[in-house]
Amino acid sequence: MSETAVSRPGTDGGAGYRWRWAALFVILAGEVMDMLDVLVTNVAAPTIRGELGGSASTVQWLAAGYTLAMAVGLITGGRLGDLYGRKQMFLAGAAGFTLGSLLCGIAASPGMLVGARVLQGLFGALMLPQGIGMIKQMFTPKEMGAAFGMFGPIMGLSSVGGPVLAGWLIDADLFGTGWRMIFLINLPLGAAAVLAGLRFLPSGRSEHASRLDLTGALLASLGAGLLIYPLVQGRELGWPLWTFGMMGASLAVWALFTWYETRKQRAGGDPLIVPSLFRKRGFTGGLVVGLVFFSGMAGLGLVLALFFQMGLGYSPLKAGLSQIPWSVGIILGFGAAQAVRRFGRKVIHVGTAVMAAGIVGFYATLQGAGIDVTPWQLIPALIVTGLGMGLLMAPFFDIVLAGVEPEETGSAGGTLTAIQQLGSALGAAVLGTVFFGLLGGQVAGAADDGAGALRRDLAAASVPAPRQDAIVAGLRACGRDRAAAEDAAAVPVSCTRLDGEVRAAAGAAPASAAAIGQAVGKAGERSAKTGFSDAMKATLWIEVGLLALTFLAAFLLPRYARPETDGLAAEEGAGHADTVSATA
Repeated sequence: MSETAVSRPGTDGGAGYRWRWAALFVILAGEVMDMLDVLVTNVAAPTIRGELGGSASTVQWLAAGYTLAMAVGLITGGRLGDLYGRKQMFLAGAAGFTLGSLLCGIAASPGMLVGARVLQGLFGALMLPQGIGMIKQMFTPKEMGAAFGMFGPIMGLSSVGGPVLAGWLIDADLFGTGWRMIFLINLPLGAAAVLAGLRFLPSGRSEHASRLDLTGALLASLGAGLLIYPLVQGRELGWPLWTFGMMGASLAVWALFTWYETRKQRAGGDPLIVPSLFRKRGFTGGLVVGLVFFSGMAGLGLVLALFFQMGLGYSPLKAGLSQIPWSVGIILGFGAAQAVRRFGRKVIHVGTAVMAAGIVGFYATLQGAGIDVTPWQLIPALIVTGLGMGLLMAPFFDIVLAGVEPEETGSAGGTLTAIQQLGSALGAAVLGTVFFGLLGGQVAGAADDGAGALRRDLAAASVPAPRQDAIVAGLRACGRDRAAAEDAAAVPVSCTRLDGEVRAAAGAAPASAAAIGQAVGKAGERSAKTGFSDAMKATLWIEVGLLALTFLAAFLLPRYARPETDGLAAEEGAGHADTVSATA
């Protein structure tokens, strides 16, 4: 493929583009903005919900809205660069992403914030795909490895520092901004990327760019939306029939999409996704592996952030610090995978098994330490989990693309990256729904288990048996309703009733008022923490099940990566895999 305005490296005596290294750092700035936005939102989600209000689905939409928009946008983002110029599309994407960050930072309602997150995802999908094309355009073959090698350290540092930065910014409350600063910090970075891009990025576009398949893009967007929306909203609405109807309609739209793409290719057009890819077992297997694995990984990352803060009561900074071992494990896994890459598909299987072992270790730690678990106790399990992730993801894109013909690589790489993002949106929807769905019942069950101890404490405070029964029942109902509340700021009626019972008991025995309040408060805190822990443990077993499916589906993949593949499309996909993996 040839470019206009800037010659391909090697055609002018071997020299690359003059400002190629400065341009590379502009491209990396765009990657960092995207990565940090994925990381920081999970850490900030409980604080955001506490201030803005909104239901549990708001927390899910903060992650799912961004990744869903990214998924549907990535399919066409690269082609827009080919058609209208990569520099122009990168600058437009960076400017739009920065505007979306500003709107997130000044959001006055949950709906406005989720809408701004969707805007970020769409412009991010326009910005990110341009990087690989410009790198191939600017660098000589000899320098290209070093250029792509810069992504690893930058993404690694971002994955370690992102959660910590988010926690620190929220706790520091700079200028009274609180959680808003995690988005506002993108403003200087985005402005610098736009200004530096105007000066240093090369002009150029493909002379053989294919036309946009707008109908295909609209069908793909509709199919994804019809699936994700009911999965996020269904639990809170009581799963009405229309939610199942939407999911069924999603399958019908995807079938229509497949038919349309096949028809378009037979007519000599440029389909959004080359239909022949789906006749390759290795590629379709890669889509299954990617969808299942990235769903589980992103969903688990969201639930873990909620568990640390809402369940264990960690501050945002402590929650961010607690995730460092996971990120470190991912970096170690990527490094280890380079040393054993000759084993091909076996590395993916080993990585899946290692990650499952880490998840089981996490469960065992929670089971043994209980609600008093500390971040230090979780370090071994988190490192092992991250190590398995890194081992699995490092060879994934190369191996999936091994069975793809060279002329199909562009479509295949874009489709894989879009599936990765769609899986992340699906994971936030499904695992988030499962976690919040379990929570109320688990808290109620924990209150039942602690009822005997609460009765003894109330009896010691001279509370009569009938009043004990009312307080015990009230505590159970309050804990269940608060855990399942649609609005975190609203006080459930059952909690107001419980408060009245406690006041009445304290009024009847003034000398024991402090002891009564302390007993009820202690029992309530313990049942809430135990309920969160039990819901987390159930979610961990679901994650183990998803990893088992990933292990089995991986047998569909080619045994080895194709030696002659230049790996550039895979590098792009792996870069985005770093982004999503860091949400953990």
